[in-house]
Amino acid sequence: MDDNRINYDVVILGSGPAGLQAAIHASRAKVKVAVLGRIHKSSLYRAHVENYCCTAHSTGEEILVQGREQARAFGAELLDEDVLGLSRGQGGEFLIDLESGKRLAARAMILAMGISRNRLNVPGEKEFLGKGVSYCVECDGNFFRNQSVAVVGNESAACSGALTMLLLAKEVHLVYEKLQVSEHLRYQVENSGIVLHPGRRVREIQGTQGVEAILLDDGQRIEVYGVFIELGAKGALELAAGLDVALDSENMRYIAVNRKQETNVAGVYAAGDICGPPWQMAKAVGEGCVAGLEAASYAKRVRPKP
Repeated sequence: MDDNRINYDVVILGSGPAGLQAAIHASRAKVKVAVLGRIHKSSLYRAHVENYCCTAHSTGEEILVQGREQARAFGAELLDEDVLGLSRGQGGEFLIDLESGKRLAARAMILAMGISRNRLNVPGEKEFLGKGVSYCVECDGNFFRNQSVAVVGNESAACSGALTMLLLAKEVHLVYEKLQVSEHLRYQVENSGIVLHPGRRVREIQGTQGVEAILLDDGQRIEVYGVFIELGAKGALELAAGLDVALDSENMRYIAVNRKQETNVAGVYAAGDICGPPWQMAKAVGEGCVAGLEAASYAKRVRPKP
């Protein structure tokens, strides 16, 4: 057993409306809850809300700040950290590895991180999607064994992705403007064999039938066969893949859940945008409520008997 891990009943990944509502209800059910993520990364943060029942002319930031305070008041612990990986412990518990190097353990988990809409929007990105361009190291990294690849991004997803590819690829380039990660993760990256390109942006992805190179904004051309665009924190689909959480059969883009917000993995729940459209706060809050109650109930059922 890992004696350094921190134990919770329910760990919630995501600090948007779904995650915070789940935290409020789970905490009120008298279980130990942790919420991971930063509210400024929520798509609601910069929005102006005028179509949510009983709330007129509020900003997303105001709503999220109030939600954090509510969750904290009911006993939830709020950790402003990104998640690097999910796995299962020997006892069946869920293990959550954070960018700071901490490891959490949970009896139940709620995925409420929203969906990634980040793109570089550079020439070649759309044309070579699936032909060398990928948005998921965990999904596609094995296709680039013993090849040169580039990972693009400033935050934890890019750094952890580059470290993962270092175990698979012949050469790994990390292109970023300014790293925005924990000191623990920064130290790992800067003391690895990754070729760093600080202060740079990708201007173009080049190739014929597939990716052959990237062109940086300083004119430098780097020959690579794969480009992993990893902007922000790790997305729900990347993290869920580590637990074999099933996606919806129609789009394969969203996490499949039932009316109790249960996934195919016992003890794992999902809520909000990662469960599919419509992209509305009302839907996210409703699903978060259900997920929080169900996850708390599950955690109580699987607690060891005194």
